[in-house]
Amino acid sequence: MSMTGAAMVIECFKKEKVEVLFGYPGGTVIDIFDELTKSKVQFFLTRHEQGAIHAADGYARSTGKIGVCIATSGPGATNLVTGLATASMDSIPIVAITGQVSTAMIGNDAFQEADVTGITRPVTKHNYLVKDANELPRILKEAFYIAFSGRPGPVVIDIPKNVQQSIIDLPYPDSVAIRSYKPTYEGHIRQIKKVASAISASKKPLIYSGGGVIISGASNELTELARKARIPVTTTLMGLGAFPETDELSVEMLGMHGTAYANFAVQETDLLIAIGARFDDRITGTLSTFAPHAKVIHIDIDPTAIRKNVKVDIPVVGDVKKVLKVLNTMIEPADSSDWLKHISALKKKNPLSYKKSKTVIKPQEVVEEIYDLTGGDAIVCTEVGQNQMWAAQFFKYSKPRTFLSSGGLGTMGYGFPAAIGAQIGNPGKLVFDIAGDGSIQMNIQELATAVINDLPVKVIILNNGYLGMVRQWQELFYEKRYSGTCLSRGKVCPKGCDGRPNDKCPANYIPDFVKVAEAYGAIGKRVVKPGDLRPVLKEIIKVKKPVFLDVKVSPEENVFPMVPAGASLNQMIGGLA
Repeated sequence: MSMTGAAMVIECFKKEKVEVLFGYPGGTVIDIFDELTKSKVQFFLTRHEQGAIHAADGYARSTGKIGVCIATSGPGATNLVTGLATASMDSIPIVAITGQVSTAMIGNDAFQEADVTGITRPVTKHNYLVKDANELPRILKEAFYIAFSGRPGPVVIDIPKNVQQSIIDLPYPDSVAIRSYKPTYEGHIRQIKKVASAISASKKPLIYSGGGVIISGASNELTELARKARIPVTTTLMGLGAFPETDELSVEMLGMHGTAYANFAVQETDLLIAIGARFDDRITGTLSTFAPHAKVIHIDIDPTAIRKNVKVDIPVVGDVKKVLKVLNTMIEPADSSDWLKHISALKKKNPLSYKKSKTVIKPQEVVEEIYDLTGGDAIVCTEVGQNQMWAAQFFKYSKPRTFLSSGGLGTMGYGFPAAIGAQIGNPGKLVFDIAGDGSIQMNIQELATAVINDLPVKVIILNNGYLGMVRQWQELFYEKRYSGTCLSRGKVCPKGCDGRPNDKCPANYIPDFVKVAEAYGAIGKRVVKPGDLRPVLKEIIKVKKPVFLDVKVSPEENVFPMVPAGASLNQMIGGLA
């Protein structure tokens, strides 16, 4: 049956079982939007293209499905770039469809023309410019396959307007075959046997679990391995929820703002079993002193990730779930009782802690209260900065796909639209965005998307009046020169003001988040006193509408422990006994 290129896009959505689409219309995608009216796909109009792709990202992370978004040519497409880079760094499957000027006009600086494939090539797993309408069915099929298979990632399909209007006589393909792209799913049996032998011989084994475990759907297999072999487990930021943090074997997150006991364990282990992780700099600290006594095992589907940053003794290329299933049939636990006793002692000596106050709300307390009131049964999204780290530290994650955050790129403005995507993908779940007062303003316009679509996302703003993480670095390493980090700074400030907290500060905080929420039709609340925090949280959890809760927290509270740049994991500052 003949159809237009635009209709073929909708046919692709039908065949690939796309239920949800995020985006923003424009001149070069009008034809696709017109066909969308005949489709069962649920379209969500965001208020910015960056909001659309972050929402698609949150939908993908929380459901395990592919996130799909659409934008017009030129500025519409370029507004997706930050979201593409975010998804690429964190291996999130997204298909982004962009409009393009007609093929005859490409290269002529036409209105709203941009070299989308050139711009996005460094931040995508793959991208396409469709010049021939007859290539469109194959390209659409390949795009969905590439985005979801192997190590997932974002794929862009740039479709010129005349291609959308052209008649195609070819059907949508049932299968795909790409000679140059053949991901390895089955781990080499000989290498897996080496892993089993190394575990059996180890006295101080430690599992280092990353986001790949969640992507692979291997949380059950990871838990079986840890419990069967009696191995403690530490996770990356992206791996939170892959192993239940309530389990006695959990040492929680490692790295720059990881737990002290996780970092000490890494430095003392004799066998580090890296599963679906990539040894990034926030995890390792100084590479030359990272896990100095350990033999290193690395299991990952991406062969380019192995040996990229650290020397690996036993590499295993393959899908984490498949590899662990085989490994669990071979495993014989070593005698690690002394090691587990030592880990338990480390946890008791250096727990995550902070000093509570009767006069000012501590941000850690906010996260703890949310955890206590929900019993951990919630999806937690975050922005980036201090709010992100407190959410990672003080909420105990027991299930995969319940912590959504921009890990690799560190994108401020990610959390709120991601929470919207997560709420759409999980309509019965309680969804929070734990935000900073700086980052929430980067995509605050998506309040309209939440309100219009009746999405009861709970946005908890930890309002300290600063770009908090940068301010923390300025305090610790730049002699408290708070340059550019005070969010109240303006013309009314006296000359020579150093941006530090001051009772005589003449500046009013802008904006009033309560009024902003109300202006959009959401619920706005503010909490200043510690005693009011829990009752208000209980109240907003019950509400079936979007909520902005502005929580005034201590302005100079820091995230500890902290591994300074250039230090080893065991050279932490703050938060130690």
